[in-house]
Amino acid sequence: MQTGQGSELKSYTFDTPIGRMNVCEKENGICTVTIWDKVVLRTDKESLGTEEQPTELLLKAEQELLEYFAGKRKEFDLPLHLEGTPFQLKVWNALLTIPYGETRSYKEIARLTGNEKACRAVGMANNRNPVMILVPCHRVIGADGGLVGYGGGLPLKERLLELEQNYV
Repeated sequence: MQTGQGSELKSYTFDTPIGRMNVCEKENGICTVTIWDKVVLRTDKESLGTEEQPTELLLKAEQELLEYFAGKRKEFDLPLHLEGTPFQLKVWNALLTIPYGETRSYKEIARLTGNEKACRAVGMANNRNPVMILVPCHRVIGADGGLVGYGGGLPLKERLLELEQNYV
């Protein structure tokens, strides 16, 4: 996973079984993955890229995401370019260790970051995850095993978890 700032943003939007997805690339890494209808509409076109630019990496991201939805891909092989606080980066790296089809609690992720009491902070970092699905924040659940919090909405979180259970 690369981190940093600067460079030109390239954007590509495509259809998936869960709706239109937008994927952005910066400095040769995927920096955002969003469901188009969940994206906050912005008047600043630069914030999402000035125009569609389907680069080789963005087309590879489309292919891997479509394979994921078809149950043919359980791990992604895409370089990431994530920008966040040191704690957010630590949480996102911890999320990458959750195997396909499995879940972890916020407390378990907090423990992986070195601070077992940081459950709420883990939740906030999850909420700020810029690359849904690739960094699997949908695999984080409440201590009681219940589904809690997801930027794409709980029905989508449930759908993603069910999809993975169907192909484990």
